[in-house]
Amino acid sequence: MNAPTVPVLTIDGPSGSGKGTISRLVAARLGWHYLDSGALYRAVGIAAGWSDIDLSDASALVRCTFDTTIGFRDDAGGEPRVIVNGVDATDALRTETAGAAASAIAAIPEVRAALKDRQRAFRQAPGLVADGRDMGTVIFPDAGCKVFLTASAEERAERRYKQLKDKGVSVTMDGLLREILARDARDASRAVAPLRPADEAVCIDTTGLSIDAVVARVLDAQSRSAQ
Repeated sequence: MNAPTVPVLTIDGPSGSGKGTISRLVAARLGWHYLDSGALYRAVGIAAGWSDIDLSDASALVRCTFDTTIGFRDDAGGEPRVIVNGVDATDALRTETAGAAASAIAAIPEVRAALKDRQRAFRQAPGLVADGRDMGTVIFPDAGCKVFLTASAEERAERRYKQLKDKGVSVTMDGLLREILARDARDASRAVAPLRPADEAVCIDTTGLSIDAVVARVLDAQSRSAQ
């Protein structure tokens, strides 16, 4: 089956909107492949840090993007792991430092271009659920169903706080809220692929909604688009 004929469901949204959790669950329900595009940017950010590359050095970051090998596998419990240059970097990728690095390098047009083909290569039968910030607007503009998740900054900070505390990471709510607001501003104002819903996207505000409720709404949107 040729890639353009393989169905794609894109789920975009800001940090903490729940798109990762929702996308994995929806992909499992549909029996489709899953792309965590943010992990690719975080992986490059991690690799750059390992090589002591200045995040303001665009040319060095572009070279790093091409040189970095990124792989995905599930552990014994079925949890996804991300392998960067042969090293399991999953835990490092989940830190706020990695998120900030990803946001910084994502603003570099050449880095985005270098990762575009890698992301599109995930489009394989029977289908793909792709989560990120520009999946529906840039990477898969022909996707049959596009969803944009959002939530209040306060709720997103609270979700992230609980996630990190459960992992034993020391954080504060105020600090997380500031970081989320700063990242929102960077992602929405960047010149290349700014964070915004695709014109035809189904927008879902997840504030106060359960995970099951959001999954049901996304699956309903996908079902309607397939009719």
